[in-house]
Amino acid sequence: MVKFLLWCILFVLCWPLALGALVIYPILWVLLLPLRIVGIAVGSVLALVWAVVILPARVARAIV
Repeated sequence: MVKFLLWCILFVLCWPLALGALVIYPILWVLLLPLRIVGIAVGSVLALVWAVVILPARVARAIV
């Protein structure tokens, strides 16, 4: 909602810039999508490695 209100203010102040932002934003979102997917994959791999590293301590704590 805040982004929309800021865009409305920009539209009132400088409508060519606001329309340009409206056109460029989806293109930029599509271009950055692969980086988001890579970020999710890297985060998942790091979470898996962390779980494997912590597993012996969790098992030892459960036994004691």
